[in-house]
Amino acid sequence: MSIVTVQLGQCGNQTGHEVFSALCSDIRGTHGLCSKKENESYHDSCKERFFCEEECGVPVARAVLVDMEPKVISQTLSMAARSGHWKYNSHSHFCQKQGSGNNWANGYSVHGPRHKEAIMNLVQKEAEKCDRLGGFFTIMSMAGGTGSGLGAFVTQCLRDAFPASFILNHVIWPYGTGEVIVQNYNSVLTLSHLYQSSDALLVHENDVIHKICAQLMNIKQISFRDVNQVIAHQLGSVFQPTHTAGEGSGYSRNPLGDLMETLVPHPEFKLLGLRNIPQMPENSLAYSTFSWPGLIKHLRQMLIANAKMEEGIDWQVRPPHPGSSIPSTNKPLHFNTSIANLVILRGKDVHGVDLGSFRDPSLYTSWLNPQDAFKAWRTPRAFNKYEKSASLVSNSQFLLKPLDSIVGKAWNMFASKAYLHQYTKFGIQEEDFLDCFTTLEQVISSYTNL
Repeated sequence: MSIVTVQLGQCGNQTGHEVFSALCSDIRGTHGLCSKKENESYHDSCKERFFCEEECGVPVARAVLVDMEPKVISQTLSMAARSGHWKYNSHSHFCQKQGSGNNWANGYSVHGPRHKEAIMNLVQKEAEKCDRLGGFFTIMSMAGGTGSGLGAFVTQCLRDAFPASFILNHVIWPYGTGEVIVQNYNSVLTLSHLYQSSDALLVHENDVIHKICAQLMNIKQISFRDVNQVIAHQLGSVFQPTHTAGEGSGYSRNPLGDLMETLVPHPEFKLLGLRNIPQMPENSLAYSTFSWPGLIKHLRQMLIANAKMEEGIDWQVRPPHPGSSIPSTNKPLHFNTSIANLVILRGKDVHGVDLGSFRDPSLYTSWLNPQDAFKAWRTPRAFNKYEKSASLVSNSQFLLKPLDSIVGKAWNMFASKAYLHQYTKFGIQEEDFLDCFTTLEQVISSYTNL
C-alpha cells in the first residue's frame, strides 16, 4: 500500500525532503547485510510505499508540497532533482507569494478556505496514482502560520475527503526558548484541531533533536538541515518495510494501519513519541559494535525514564511493583507510564532477540491487556549503514511536561489578552481559544491519570 505525504510550510517541506532522501539512500545502499531476495523485496516494498516510477527510471516521491511562499518549495524541488536519485513530481506543489506571517489564524481561516480546491485537487491526483492508498502522512511545524494553521485546515479536509483513510500527522514541536512570540498560541490551536481530525500525532521536539545533534552526532554549529536529517533518519527507521508478523510473513502491507492498530487503542490517546538507537556520526560506525541485549536494555530504560537519547539516561527510575495498587499520583517519581509500545529491530540476528522486558505489565496502564499493549516488528535488512538498530514508537506520558508548559504559557498570554487582536481579525474568537484550551486540558488530564 502507498502513503501520500503532504509537506506543509517551510519546516514541513525541508523535513519532507530529508525524509525522502534518507529513504532513497537507504534503498540504494548495498549495505543490506541480508540475502539478495530479502533485499529485493525490501526495495520493492519501499518503492511502492513512497515512490512511483517514471518512464525515465528516476523514482518520483508520492508527495504534495504546500507553502504560502515560493522560495522553499523551489529550493526543495531543485535539490531533489539535482540528486539524480529521486525527484518530486513537477506538478504536485502549490505555493503563493504572501506567506502567513507566523499567524495560525491567517493560515487556517484565510489561506485554507481560499486555496482548498487547488490543494485538495493535487492530493486527489496523488491518491489516484496509488494502486492501493494506505493513508496520508503530513509533515508540519506548530510554531509558524502556514505549517500549523494551513496544516490543521488541510488535515480536516483530508478527513472529510477520505473518511476511511489513515491520517498520521508528523508534528515538529518548537524550541522551548522560542522562535516566534506567538508560538504557544499557534501550538495550542494546532494540537487541539489535529486532535479532532487526525488518527495520531507523531511528535519530534526541536530541543531534543538539537541535543542529539550536539551530543551524539558531535555537530558544532547545528543548522536546521542537521536537525531535519536526524528527524528523517528516525522516521525512516520506522517507515521502511518490516515484517510485522513472524519471519516468513512478507513485508507489512499497510504501515500506517499497522502503526495505529498497535499504538492507538483509544481516541483520547493519540500522541506518539519516537526514539532510535544507536545514533552516531557515520565515520564512527566502523569502530562501533553493538549487542542486542545492550541496545534493548538501553531502549527500555529510555522508555521508563523518559530519556530521549541514549546519553544521560536516569538508571534509578524503576517501574512500580506489580500488584501494588498505588494511585497514579504516587507512582515512582519520573516514571513514564505507557499505553502501548512498538519496537522495530533492523539488521543482523533480529529474529533471536529477546524482548520480554517490554512485555512487563508494570510498564503499562492497568486498563489494557499487556499482551495487546506491545508489538515488535523485525527485518534482517539493516537500515542506513547501521549493522543493528532499534526504534521505539511509544504512546506514553512522554509529552506531558512540554504540553503542560505550552498550554500554561499560552494561557498566561491569553489571560492578559496579549496579541489576541492578530487572531480575532482573521475570525478566530476568544471562544475558539477557550475550546482549544479545554480540549488540551482534557488530553493532559487523561495522560496524567494513566
